Amino acid sequence: MNYPLTLSFKKFALASQIYMKDANGNLLGYVKQKMFKLKEDINVFADEAQTQHLFNIKADRIMDFSANYRFTGNQGNPIGAIRRKGMRSIWKANYEISDNAGNHALNINEENGWVKVMDALFGEIPIVGMFSGYLFNPTYIISRIDGTPIARLAKQPAFMQGEFKLEPMQQLVGDEETRVLLGALTMTLLERMRG
Repeated sequence: MNYPLTLSFKKFALASQIYMKDANGNLLGYVKQKMFKLKEDINVFADEAQTQHLFNIKADRIMDFSANYRFTGNQGNPIGAIRRKGMRSIWKANYEISDNAGNHALNINEENGWVKVMDALFGEIPIVGMFSGYLFNPTYIISRIDGTPIARLAKQPAFMQGEFKLEPMQQLVGDEETRVLLGALTMTLLERMRG
């Protein structure tokens, strides 16, 4: 892959759409979330016309609290899963990614919890809060379970849209790259209203 990858979406769209592009602007993945779904069932396509299905991300329960989002390929083959570690926190976002056998393989941790706190407080101020996306931009570190950082997902300053950049910090091996991409995509969908 030609890094850094960009994940972008419009903040105020009725149905969330995420575009994943490489450093040259080539579309690698497209997601259009269905509105009013009680249980998340997200399809990732290679094109905006949604003709080439790549992956599926499906929640195992209706409630978002500790839901497990399973990743499968276009043939239904298991790739892994992601789940939020603990409750949604005012302090830091933490996620765990497992492999296709259900073994804990990777972690996603917010780098600086104060950014999240300041974003939440600043965002509550009328009118001025609309500009928190320029000031407070969270960064997430994706690491192996031994603590080795392998990728960074950073929110970019923006006003009417959200944009995240994903860059590897080490060589991604085997299916690890696919799990990192799907984990970053799922976490972006879950955390997209921040910043």
